[in-house]
This record gives sequence, structure tokens and C-alpha cells, in this order.
Amino acid sequence: MALNNTPDLTKKPPRSARVRLGGYVILPRMLDKGRATIGGKNGEYNYACPLDERFLEFAGIDPQALKKELAAGKGDGEILDWVQKHAKNNHTEPEIAVWSEFAEQRVPGDAESRSFFNELHQKAAPKREDIRTWFDLLDVDDYVSFGGKA
Repeated sequence: MALNNTPDLTKKPPRSARVRLGGYVILPRMLDKGRATIGGKNGEYNYACPLDERFLEFAGIDPQALKKELAAGKGDGEILDWVQKHAKNNHTEPEIAVWSEFAEQRVPGDAESRSFFNELHQKAAPKREDIRTWFDLLDVDDYVSFGGKA
């Protein structure tokens, strides 16, 4: 199904994981990837990847049910309404804010994750010393992947 609001992730990255919708980080980025996947324009981006799973688990949302709503052509506001009605885990605004802040500041938590993080960091921006969080790494990787200079 072709959507009017399908981002082409072969030409530009999805929104930063830092962008919030309803207070949730990750959600707008995941919506971009879902819409692009439905439209066959996701490039190297994957819907319901481990990052997306963090949101999905926190909210208690089934990724396939969400994808079905995206396929119906719903905009961000309509999707947020749907999430709020169908989330198995009903969180308060302060809980969402705390979770989002924690997600935004998350760093690799074990040696294997640190090694993976460092490998990606070296590929994307080896001279940048300010890349500390997963969101920092995603932002710089998106930027350089589409021709930016780190």
C-alpha cells in the first residue's frame, strides 16, 4: 500500500530517536521506519529493531498491530491516540518523561555492547570524542550515512 506520508529512508534518515511524540522518545523514529517499510523505502533501517523494542515493551504495544495502523495511513497524532488507547502498560506523563530521559542517556551496559558501540563509533566518527550515548551514535551515524562530515 502506498502512503502519502511515506518517508524515503534511502534518501534521508528517519527522525532522531530524541524526537518525542506524546512524551515518548523513539516513537517518531519508529513510525518513520514503519511507514518506509510499508512503502518499500526503508533502505538499511529496520522496523521493530532492538531500539524500537524498548518503546514497544515499555508501552506494551504489539509491533504488527501498530504497523497495521500505519498501513491505514494514520498520521502521528492519530497513531499517538491509538497507542494511548491500546497500550497494555498505561504510564503517567511523569513516568513517560522519566523513561524517555533514561532512554536518551542510555550507554552500553556490558562489554559486548561497548565493543559493538565502539566499532560503530569508529566507522561513523572516529575523531569525535563527544559520542557517549546510543542516541549520540545514532544521530552521527544517520548524519554521515547521508553525506555529512563527522
